[in-house]
This record gives sequence, structure tokens and C-alpha cells, in this order.
Amino acid sequence: MKFPLMALVLFFTFAGFAQEEQQQQQEEKQSGHTNMNKFRQLSDEFATPNVYRTASGAPGPNYYQNMADYKMQVELDDKNQKITGSETITYKNNSPDELRYLWLQLDQNIRKKDSPAKDRNGSGMDDVIPTQRFVSEYMKEPFDGGFNIKSVTKDGKPLKYMINYTMMRVELPEPLESGDAFEFSVSWNTNIVEHTVDRARSGYESFPDGNKNYVIAQFFPRMCVYNDVEGWQNYQFWGSGEFALPFGDYEVDITVPADHLLDGTGDLVNRKEVYSKEMIDRWERAKKSYDKPVIIRTQEEAEKIEKSFSESKKTWKLRAKNVRDFAFTTSRKYIMDAQAVKFPEHDVMAISIYPKEGNPLWEQYSTKAVVQTLNSYSKMTFDYPYPKAISVNAKNQGMEYPMICWNYGRPDENGEVSDRVKYGMISVIIHEVGHNFFPMIVNSDERQWGWMDEGINTFVQYVTEQDFGEHYPDAIAPNSKYPSRRGIPSNIVDYMKGDQDYIAPIMSNPENVYQLGNNAYGKPATALNILRETVMGRELFDYAFKTYAHRWMFKHPTPADFFRTMEDASAMDLDWYWRGWFYTTDNVDIGVKDVKSYYVTDTPTAKGKETLAKYDLNPSGIDALYVVEESSDEFKPEMKEKSTMDNAPKLKAFMMDNFTPQQRNSMKVPKHFYAITFTKPGGIPMPLIVEYTYADGTKEKKTYPVQVWRKNDAEVSKVLATDKELVGVNIDPDQETADVDLTNNSWPTQAKGKSEFDQFKNGVDN
Repeated sequence: MKFPLMALVLFFTFAGFAQEEQQQQQEEKQSGHTNMNKFRQLSDEFATPNVYRTASGAPGPNYYQNMADYKMQVELDDKNQKITGSETITYKNNSPDELRYLWLQLDQNIRKKDSPAKDRNGSGMDDVIPTQRFVSEYMKEPFDGGFNIKSVTKDGKPLKYMINYTMMRVELPEPLESGDAFEFSVSWNTNIVEHTVDRARSGYESFPDGNKNYVIAQFFPRMCVYNDVEGWQNYQFWGSGEFALPFGDYEVDITVPADHLLDGTGDLVNRKEVYSKEMIDRWERAKKSYDKPVIIRTQEEAEKIEKSFSESKKTWKLRAKNVRDFAFTTSRKYIMDAQAVKFPEHDVMAISIYPKEGNPLWEQYSTKAVVQTLNSYSKMTFDYPYPKAISVNAKNQGMEYPMICWNYGRPDENGEVSDRVKYGMISVIIHEVGHNFFPMIVNSDERQWGWMDEGINTFVQYVTEQDFGEHYPDAIAPNSKYPSRRGIPSNIVDYMKGDQDYIAPIMSNPENVYQLGNNAYGKPATALNILRETVMGRELFDYAFKTYAHRWMFKHPTPADFFRTMEDASAMDLDWYWRGWFYTTDNVDIGVKDVKSYYVTDTPTAKGKETLAKYDLNPSGIDALYVVEESSDEFKPEMKEKSTMDNAPKLKAFMMDNFTPQQRNSMKVPKHFYAITFTKPGGIPMPLIVEYTYADGTKEKKTYPVQVWRKNDAEVSKVLATDKELVGVNIDPDQETADVDLTNNSWPTQAKGKSEFDQFKNGVDN
């Protein structure tokens, strides 16, 4: 049966002929070229699948990971700000390889006076220098930090070891065979840095009355990862790239002044020895309080205790199973509250610890943010498996460890709290507590791929912030959404269109980028948000994302494992997306080049005859309709006034002869035909989201698949057949794709104002 709208067939056919002919002519001019199509396969960038990591992105049948268990005794010297410790490490070799030595991380060595990290960047004299930085860089004696290794022994006998900056190699008396374990001991001490003066992830904050709040991490020699990807993780710690660590069990006893309140990674197993009776009673109530926090140590109690400066000591005993690290906080100034969070298999304690300087802000919002994070992240991934999650208030901090994290945010000296401070505090708590999932459980290599923990975590942080705004509407402005800083497409535009000399692909080591916040946090978070909302849809994305989280919880994934899993679990080829967003510094820019209006007639046109003749088709022998462009000489004004049937009576006769009345009634006969040409100056292909506006005031939103760009990366035309007059075309009307230039997004061309989204900028990237 002949198609009734033969004109459209010819229109598409001849357009296709023309494109193919143009492409053929271009190819004939070339002597040959490498495949640079944006949709080419990405397999060359990935490691070959093997028995350890499969092509689907899942762990293979022979996947392994080595384990490290720690038994540790630590004492904090509150008068001299020093830690002394000893540890016994049991290292289990689950790899198929024979190991002749072990590597440990000594990350505090970055704070040695002669640390090369101090000179890792170029320097110059700025026109304006913050006073604190000037004193720190040019007047202040460098902090004397780093590990002082006292001994490395096996059964009391010395082991040979060698320190290379932030790594220590321990020589084994004999090779460690596959399946065997090696137990050895290390004793050390290290000075604690004042993190508010020398910015650090770990340290103490001083107060005028002599009190100090300690947030302590990276304080002990830690085993490096040995795996199938690179053997021993041997990239030194230079400051930006964080940590790659094996899982294990921890038994840690920490001795501090008796009037301190301490908590950290793991279960507190001697709570009755270190808590007062009142605190024990409150803790038991908190374990049953699912709707609001219970104060464990009150502000009044903390204010009284912080004046005492006890000379006695207490030892706090913490035990943790299957964690990749250990950290703790301690101070006599601390207030504490806690609330239970119910999960199907167990309850989790959401805890906040803070000095009075954090109130009333912390008492009002901190534990709420912890609870929301546990719920939202668990919904996106897996139920939180650990017994607790602690948020600690520390000035200018934002850092994460298993079950505990440090977060900034305090009222000003007048007790006032701005929206900037409030949202900054809530956001950093969500972010740092969220790190329990990425990378504390989904244990990627932060030293090599900062985006795998920071970017993925910032994406789920965005989801959680929006959930927080819905669950706690009183915390945000009326009739508004939570003002997320990162994840909203328009917020990454300035970075993506910036100076290419200062932009690196997401797939870069964190030490080698200029703007770590944008590169490792903002851009990947935005890319994943766009992938979820615009490219894949929530149902497909969330299933695939949860699959990745489940596959790699308590394991060590690589970028390829993530990329492959997202495709494997969704049946979507996303190589084009990973390539554009993660492997290049291209940006998104799609525009409207022109819009042409056409009408259909059965009166032969000169141009139509030429076209038929060009392709050796006989005009008199073809039952065809002819297409007339409105701006051409052959256009007649009456065509615009008539219906398609009146312009082409032959069409009406054809339909009467070939279709039943019911079929004719179900057909739409468009009056207007528009050919819209879209351009793509930006390098990243994206689905073509278009909003059409008609003369009657109605609008129609249509999304063309990203594959529309696969054969022409520069421009593409689409035909719109409608019974309405088209008066406007707008690309990406809701700013879903991070389009860097909105001035070319509309037809007719119109000036674009600022984005409706407010940029929220606050905080410390760690």
C-alpha cells in the first residue's frame, strides 16, 4: 500500500541522499583517518576482563583482597599534644602471589619539617596575601610532625624496614605464601598538629581557656592495599589524593584524661567504665528514641567539666569489624546527643558530638542530618551495616572515617547563624557521613581516583539534600528546595566552559588537577545527576547504581567496574557518556541554527522536478507530492491559508480510495511542516531536549535520543509535522544538561537571563 503522505517520504529520502552524498564527498577527500566517532566503543580504555574482574563489572570468580587486623594501645598526651602508640598487625595474604615484603603508609610524614610535599607546587608573590597564610609561610617555624618509628618487631625480634617518605617497607624473614598470615608489631609516637593553624585532616583546636578538641586520624602506620590491579599501592601521599586501605578488624584501647569524652570507630565495649550513671541512663533511652535525639552529655555538664583539667586517666576500648580505617575524637568540652535509626536487620545510632561553640546550631540540626543521610544513602545503595555514625564539630573541617567524621559550622561571635552557615553545616555533615558508603564500604582507591569517592558521594549527597528539604521543610526557605551547591547542572557550567589550560578530565589523579573541588566533586556529581534524571531515567539508573553498590560493598572497585556495571544492569550503551564527561574536558553546547517552514502541494515544482531528475526518477510516473519552502519563489500565500487537503487534492483522493472512514478519521493531517536544524558546537553529545511553542499558546516538549548525533557530530535536522503554527523553539528549557551557552538555544533568538538556581558556595573541600 502506498503511504498517503508521499511528500514526507520524499522529504526525508532526499535529505538522506544529500547527507550521504556530502559525507561521501568528504570521505573521498581524505586519505583515511582513525575512528574518532563520539559513539565508538570505549573498550580500549578499560582493562581486559579476567578472573578477578569480569566484563560485566562484577568481581570475578578469583577476586581476592588481603586483610589487615590491628590490636592497638594508644595514649594521648593532652599537655604536649602527642600520641604514643603500639600496634600488632596480622596481615593475611589472600592473593595468589608470594609476598617478599610488606608496605605500610606513614601519612603523617607529610608534616615532617623536610617533607617534599611543602615544595610540590610552584609559588609566587601575590598582590594580596591573607595574614594567616603570610605568617604560616614566611614567619612561622614549620611544624615538627611525622612518625617517629621506635621499633618494628616479630615476636620481640627486630625486623628490617626502610622508610621512603610516606611509605615504609618491612622485610619478611621468609616469603609470605598465598593463604598465609604474618603477625608483627610497630611502636611509634607522633606530634599532633593544630589543624586550625596548619590545615590538616587530623589535629586539635585550641581554645582561650587552654582546652583542646582533638580529631585524630592517620595517627598509626597503616597497611597499603595489595590487589590485582597494581600490586602494592605505591603512590606517595602528597596531600590531595586520599587513601587506599584494606579491610580488617580493630581492637583499640585509647588512654586520655579522665574528664574527656571520647568516641570513634567501632563499638565502645567498656561504656560503664567511662560513662557516668546519668550518661548510661540517657544512652539507653537514646537507643529507643527513633523520632528525636536524646542529650547524652548536656551543655551545662560540659561547661562545668571543661574547667576541671583532670590529672587522672581513663582508657576507652573500641572494637570494630570489617572496617578500612580507624579514627577518634576526644575533649573535655564535648556535648553529645544520639538517636536510633531503624533498619530491617539492626538499629544504628546517629550521634553528634560538639562543643558549646557549636550550639544552638548543632543541637538543632546535626543529628537530623545524620539520620537523613543514613536513610537516603541506604535507599540508594544498601542498608548501613555499621552500629553507629558520628558527626563531630571541628572548626574548618570536613573529613571522613569509618563511623565518624569531622564537620564545620558554628554561629558567629554574636550567636547569629546565616543561611550560608546553616546550609553549609548540614551539607558537610551529609557529605562526610555519606562517605561511610563511598569509600569506607565501597572501597575505591582514593589515592588514584578521587572522583570515585568524592564525586559519587557528592551525587548521593545531592539526592540526600533534596530529601532533607522535603523531610524538614522548616529548615529551608518557604516553598523552595534545598539549595544544593553541587549536582545542579547549571552550577557546573562556568567550570566546564573555563580555560582549558586549567581543566583536567575527571579521569585524572587528584594530585594533577587545578580545581579539585570542581574536578573530583562537582563535575562527576553533576554528570551522574544528569545521567539519572535526563539520560537513563531514575528507574534504570537507580537499579544499576544499587547493583554497583551491592557488587562492590566491602571490596575494591575500579572506574571500569563502575562504568561496566552501570551498562550491564541497565542495557544502555553509555560509552559515549563516559567518554565525553569523564575522559575529556569537552562541554555541552547545543543550539538552533535555523527553522524553515514548508507546505505540501500536488502541483509539480521546478525544484521538485530537478530533484527527481537528479536521482533518475520520472516525474510523470511517480505519484508524489511536492514540498515548497515558504521563503522560496514557488511559495504562494494561499498555501498558508489552505489546509493540506486543499493544497493537495490528490492526497484527499488517495485517502478516500485507500482507507476506510474509520481509518481516515484516526489520521492526523498536518498543515505545517518545519525543518529545524540543530547545531552542536560543544564536544559532548547529549539527548536533544526541545520545547516547541505554538501560536495558540500551547507547548510541546520532545526529546530526541542522543543517537541523533552519531552520524553527524556538528549538526542535524529534524522535521516537525503539525497542525499548529510554530512560533518558538527552545533547547533544554529546564537546563538539564549543563549547556554552557544559552544564547543559541532559542528560535527566534532571545536574550537569556541568569539561571533560576542560586549558587550556594561554602565550605572546605577535603
